[in-house]
Amino acid sequence: MNMSTEFDVVVIGAGPGGYVAAIRASQLGLKTAIVERENLGGICLNWGCIPTKALLKSGEIYEQLSHLSSYGLSVEKPGFDFPKIVERSRGIAKQMSSGIAFLMKKHKIEVIEGEAKLEKGAPAPKLVIALKAGGSRTVQAKNVILASGARAREIPAIGAVSDGDKIWTYRDALAPKSMPKSLVVIGSGAIGIEFASFYRALGAEVTVVEAIDRIMPVEDEEVSKAAQKAFEKRGIKFRIGAKVGKIEKTKDGVAVTVEAGGKIEQLTAEKCIVAVGIAPNNEGLEALGVSLDRGHVVTDKHCRTNVPGLYAIGDIAGGPWLAHKASHEGIHAAEAIANYKTPNVHSPIPGCTYANPQVASVGYTEAGAKAAGIEVKAGRFPFRVNGKAVAAGEVEGFVKTVFDAKTGALIGAHMIGHEVTEMIQGFVTAITLEATEEDLHGIVYAHPTMSEAMHEAALDAYGRVLHI
Repeated sequence: MNMSTEFDVVVIGAGPGGYVAAIRASQLGLKTAIVERENLGGICLNWGCIPTKALLKSGEIYEQLSHLSSYGLSVEKPGFDFPKIVERSRGIAKQMSSGIAFLMKKHKIEVIEGEAKLEKGAPAPKLVIALKAGGSRTVQAKNVILASGARAREIPAIGAVSDGDKIWTYRDALAPKSMPKSLVVIGSGAIGIEFASFYRALGAEVTVVEAIDRIMPVEDEEVSKAAQKAFEKRGIKFRIGAKVGKIEKTKDGVAVTVEAGGKIEQLTAEKCIVAVGIAPNNEGLEALGVSLDRGHVVTDKHCRTNVPGLYAIGDIAGGPWLAHKASHEGIHAAEAIANYKTPNVHSPIPGCTYANPQVASVGYTEAGAKAAGIEVKAGRFPFRVNGKAVAAGEVEGFVKTVFDAKTGALIGAHMIGHEVTEMIQGFVTAITLEATEEDLHGIVYAHPTMSEAMHEAALDAYGRVLHI
């Protein structure tokens, strides 16, 4: 393999932002290398997006077995093999990571296995790489794209620090040695809710603690309320508006002290999952003179930092902390470096939570739009009267649309229900293409599909709903 120290672009971090940036840079004719200290695919492919979905699918299928009679079906003595569930998830992660290795080879991107440290250099910072195989290597490039990502946030003051045994972060929760009988989950964002949903599906007693006065606080309030109701129906317990005082390890597990409404309560369980956000991997950047804002790298609209030749994308550059946002920024950074004329399209970033039921959203919430001074028209349509949903036995949830009342522009969409994470892209496309209510009202939706609820929610915002 070519061991040159001169590259047009070197990418630090091979997660969904970094490896996509490297591919795009190579496509544009730039001599490219990528540095990764652990696994190609980063957290998303190896310890996040993909393996969690594998676990959730196993949980979803197992949970459906208890409802087979409603479909006229039956099965004897359903059960599960927890180690095999985890093994399947890890195998899928390994398979996907191998796929990234193939893509690097296909695009003639040099992969350097090791941990990079940035030092002052020109025309961009130079990289001193502690190689995984031993020794070090210094690399100089014309441009560096920082895609070093983030790690689970821990709070030592209250004992919210992983010990790999009784107190878990997402990594521990993805590959435990055995199935816990009970869990306390700290945080009701996407990570916390997904793990709560998975472990509850396999029968664990689960309690979720959230400091805000509602779960999934980034979502529309109506969706948050519907989600809590649906999760409670499945047996998940919640402590809302609750402050965690301390997490202590006990002989049998953990004891979590929470305070809510002036009352102090101690929750006990075998394990505790800490899902309270992320901390950017920004070590050494201040010494280099990189501008940071609450730990995240400050960038301009082309992902450039204040240091010449240095770009930053993905989690290190701030929220939303989502793989598809990182990939989008990676493409943009590579095209900016190559002086490629990027279309001036600012697509909104959808958010998805793959629990049961699923939650998906894009753009303004109704409350957020009103707070921004926008007069809104909102529409809703429940799946319980959608023909495909009724036939499939997936009637839980609804679709909500938010329009600018003055212009008719779609500015937000919020969904809860079966496979809504697949449906949200229709609304992302609509907002990106600046669709108005007239555009959405005139679209023909295939029948019968659950996506017809999207049409009805758009109609409902203007008093034209048909099937309710």
